[in-house]
Amino acid sequence: MRVHERFYAFQPKGDDTRVNVPNSRNALIGLKTEKWCKELLAGIARQNNLYAVNSVVCEEIGLSRQSAADLAFCTSADTVQRPENIKVIFEIKMGIVNNYLFNDNADFEFCGDYTTHKGNPSLLRSDSMLKAIGKSINLRVDSSKGKHIPIIILGNSPITSSYVKKVDCLRKSGVIQKFISLYPNPTNHDFVRKTPENGFETFDSPAQIEKYISRLLNSKMNYFSSMMSNKDLGRIISLANAETTDELKGQRFIEMLQL
Repeated sequence: MRVHERFYAFQPKGDDTRVNVPNSRNALIGLKTEKWCKELLAGIARQNNLYAVNSVVCEEIGLSRQSAADLAFCTSADTVQRPENIKVIFEIKMGIVNNYLFNDNADFEFCGDYTTHKGNPSLLRSDSMLKAIGKSINLRVDSSKGKHIPIIILGNSPITSSYVKKVDCLRKSGVIQKFISLYPNPTNHDFVRKTPENGFETFDSPAQIEKYISRLLNSKMNYFSSMMSNKDLGRIISLANAETTDELKGQRFIEMLQL
């Protein structure tokens, strides 16, 4: 953006010039960050005998070509997948976070973190958060075939304090497994590094995200959601409890909830 004959990523705070505010995440930035995340996480996928794939389509669980998964770990490198071959879905909500000046040397010069400009980047944007939540809910309710697939939201900023309880609720309810920021030190000011129930967390190193994703992939998980009377719920619990092992009890319980 052009401010007083200088070109910035964002309008600096304290400047009252009337300018058109650009979007910190457009189509080009979206493609770049999705490719960057694929390159970052591809090694973790290989360690688990999987492929990191951008723009994954699976109509059976609501991933259309118009609303594909930004990134997924799959059992093959194909863009079009079946539900059972998708092992984890990543929605990527990254963009320009800090402010930069395009200087006279045709180079970008850092001129302040996100607290110094007027834009809201990445997970600090309500629209980014709401789109990630809405898409995840659609995946959860669209088909029972995708209920085994963990969903992770990847960003490169903190979240606002107003979303602390919401992301923890989403994690506990199983809709989204975690919101993650891959920018460990976005500012010298105070910011939300993690939430009390770990619904959002700032990761400090590649080893930390590798450990988290590998553990998630090796856990057999199921999303379940229902609303029924205590009597019906009690009947399902009693029938599931007749199975011989905890794993079979859990499997039976999930199956009966979906009837």
